[in-house]
Amino acid sequence: MGIVSGIVVFIIIWWLVFFVVLPHGNQPPAEVETGHADGAPERPRLWRKAAITTGVSIVLFVAYYFIQDTGWISFRT
Repeated sequence: MGIVSGIVVFIIIWWLVFFVVLPHGNQPPAEVETGHADGAPERPRLWRKAAITTGVSIVLFVAYYFIQDTGWISFRT
């Protein structure tokens, strides 16, 4: 696998994991202010979710790279 294809695979894995992690821990505010969406989370904690996503994505990418590099599963045939 080349550098560019590795980066592309990592970015795809990262976004998929991010969309899985994103809704966890969100709670709507007790009092909705005028002009705010009803379903907007009170504290979204995006930096924490991005860090968790990066860690999980690294583990999944290493697993994918190991499987692809050893030839256990061939994505070419």
